[in-house]
Amino acid sequence: MSHSRSTRRRLAVSLLIVATLAVGCVVRLVDLQVVRADALTEAADKQQRLSVTTYGTRGDIVDADGTVLAGSVQRWNITASPKIALDKDQTFDRKAKDGTTTKVTAQEAVAEVADITGGSADTMYATLTKAVAANPNSDFAYLAKAVPLATLKKVQKLGIPWVYSEQDTSARNYPNGAIAGNLVGYVGTDQPLAGLELTQNSCLAGTNGEQSFERSPQGVRIPGSTVQTKAAVDGGTLKLTIDSDLQWYVQQVLAEQAAVYGAQWATASVVRVKDGHIMAAADWPSVDPNDVTATPASSRGSRFFSVPYEPGSIMKPATVASLLDAGVITKDQKVDVPSRYDKGFPKGAFIKDVFPHPEMHWTVAGVIENSSNIGISVLSENLSVVKRTAYLKKFGFGTKTAVGFQAESSGIMHNPIGIDPISDKAQQFGQAISVTAAQLAGMYQTLGNGGVQMPLTLVEGCTHADGTVTGAPDTTPKRVVSAAAAHDTLEMMETVATTSNISPIVSIPGYRIAAKTGTAQVATSSGTYGSDRVVSVAGITTVDNPEYAVVVTLGNPDKIKTSMAAAPAFAAIMKQVIKTYRVPPSTTPVPNIPLTW
Repeated sequence: MSHSRSTRRRLAVSLLIVATLAVGCVVRLVDLQVVRADALTEAADKQQRLSVTTYGTRGDIVDADGTVLAGSVQRWNITASPKIALDKDQTFDRKAKDGTTTKVTAQEAVAEVADITGGSADTMYATLTKAVAANPNSDFAYLAKAVPLATLKKVQKLGIPWVYSEQDTSARNYPNGAIAGNLVGYVGTDQPLAGLELTQNSCLAGTNGEQSFERSPQGVRIPGSTVQTKAAVDGGTLKLTIDSDLQWYVQQVLAEQAAVYGAQWATASVVRVKDGHIMAAADWPSVDPNDVTATPASSRGSRFFSVPYEPGSIMKPATVASLLDAGVITKDQKVDVPSRYDKGFPKGAFIKDVFPHPEMHWTVAGVIENSSNIGISVLSENLSVVKRTAYLKKFGFGTKTAVGFQAESSGIMHNPIGIDPISDKAQQFGQAISVTAAQLAGMYQTLGNGGVQMPLTLVEGCTHADGTVTGAPDTTPKRVVSAAAAHDTLEMMETVATTSNISPIVSIPGYRIAAKTGTAQVATSSGTYGSDRVVSVAGITTVDNPEYAVVVTLGNPDKIKTSMAAAPAFAAIMKQVIKTYRVPPSTTPVPNIPLTW
């Protein structure tokens, strides 16, 4: 009987112990899985899961045919877990092809990484030790940055369990070097610095993402554990109107002619008149975005858009077209051109022509062909300064172009109210007014397009990663002068290519070329004009079917200080345009326009 009671007591005690243990386990499980679940999960994730940034690749800049002018070459960062690497100077086993196993220490592993990446083993190991000294749980440090994929693969083949990688921001590459370099711009270490790279960054920049992966206690990445928490998005493709082959040719011609005539700077452009597309816009000196420091800082932007200057007589066609449109002169009008012009000027002040002459009897075409400042001043008397200034503004002078290039200038124009009488007349022939080469290109586009201005276009649009296209250019036409005024002006300009002193250089057999020369005085810092000159030749092919406008300018040449210095470059570029775009020959004869009466 007593034995039975004792057995029951032992059973009850055992059950009580078991029940107590079970309750304890339940409480512990509740504590682990419910009360502290989030904290413990987070702690475990921190120990086993590593988050890394993924980078969206910066978009390409391409020319009108898709040729890459700026692209991205992917780079990678080599990273490490200091706490795992230096956990009692952890070693890992590396198996050879013959089946043997070698113990590799952290110092040896770092030396291998340094040998492949070209870094310093001592520096890398010091990075790990400093990280652990600052934080024993340090889990991230850079061993090498921005290495190419081939280098990354060599490091990965080492099989070091605590060495990882992350995609770096893309390194920028300019496969065509200096071709359109002043337009494309360049990117610094962390951000775009100049040109379209800067102004179109919203199109080109990628969006970073994030992914994480699990690893073993030894630091080895566990296959299949990668989770993408945020997808990276590549930047868009920026398409330009530039023809890279033509751009290369224009830059070569410009560089050669600038050297021959000792110019300090030069610009040249080709614009398609029907839509204002800039097919080439060259600056000299040119910048190679792959080697920016080889070019002086003052020449790393685009002078074509950003530096205004007094253009000289290539402005005269705008004045003539304005007067024709206003109906105050006619194409066959006779003009008495005195030896100098001083009407309304202060005593002793006067305007003269580049060559001395007695009173001449020229037609309007004769004024253009002889590039007479006096003749333009006489003709300008037929229209008020307010209306003449308004025409110049309609041509685009005094405002930035539609391109909106980095640091683009609007130039400098006088207020017609209160303008002094000398500046009033001088700005009609390209002095006392400052314009950009881009504005001049727009003016000649307008004359070639029957008096209708199309907004100058450099960027056709941005194609984003999802296929959408933004940034389409403005195509709103604006009537500046009548078609008749524009056409009559071109026919009078044709006399420059057929009878002037530069006609043997700029004329092209079979093609009716409208041209205009310009030789502008350059103001000194004291405000007076010195001996330097800006020389230009501009024109359109063909007069009977205008398709392309070409403008060439040399700044401060020291060998020849007349437009004759710009004529060879103009002729070479115009011939190349005709060949490149297969411009058909003219089908109508050159009219017989009298120059004198």
